[in-house]
Amino acid sequence: MEITGSCYCGEIKYQAKSQNNNALVCHCSDCQRMSSGPFRAVIIAEPNSVVFTQGEPKEFVKTAQSGNKRAQGFCGTCGTTLYATNEAKEDRVYGLRIGAVDQRDAFKPSAQIWAKSTLSWLSDLHEVPAFDTTPQN
Repeated sequence: MEITGSCYCGEIKYQAKSQNNNALVCHCSDCQRMSSGPFRAVIIAEPNSVVFTQGEPKEFVKTAQSGNKRAQGFCGTCGTTLYATNEAKEDRVYGLRIGAVDQRDAFKPSAQIWAKSTLSWLSDLHEVPAFDTTPQN
């Protein structure tokens, strides 16, 4: 499947290939901290299939909870996180951040990893009232 994506401000755009069942959710504390959210959802792109069609992302290399060095790609202008990949510049496998992918609704996660770090309230989220807009006070 061909997919496209971009940062919030549109300065960075990319295209890639992925299987439509190749998404996962990571609950590790690093992903929670770096996404400023309860987890991070990613689509795994086929190796070497990501092509940046506009702009060039900035990268920050960190050591993951697993001990692996991971390059974190983001837009230097708006700060949108775009991906994580191996540190080496060749043979990269990208975990594309699902929120930046245009076809994100076509992907359903097939696995959750680092489940021991899952925030306790996530299992009850379906019980929390949901609104189509911000509720009025």
